[in-house]
Amino acid sequence: MRNTLRAKAIKICEEKIAKNGDTVGLSFYAFFANKNDDPELLMEAAEWWIKTHQLDHFEKSAKIRDMIRAGL
Repeated sequence: MRNTLRAKAIKICEEKIAKNGDTVGLSFYAFFANKNDDPELLMEAAEWWIKTHQLDHFEKSAKIRDMIRAGL
């Protein structure tokens, strides 16, 4: 996952945690606007989420943040 996507994903996870607590969930779609303006980046996130880590559609924000920080 490219560094810009990592930074954006961590920021969004932290915002969701701050607003809704440690147990709040999200999908990789939370990292994008409601329009498909960067399909390559969307597919990169989807591949990391689905193919590489075989995550469920919704996962805990804290789990995703920690995985990204760990470089997984």
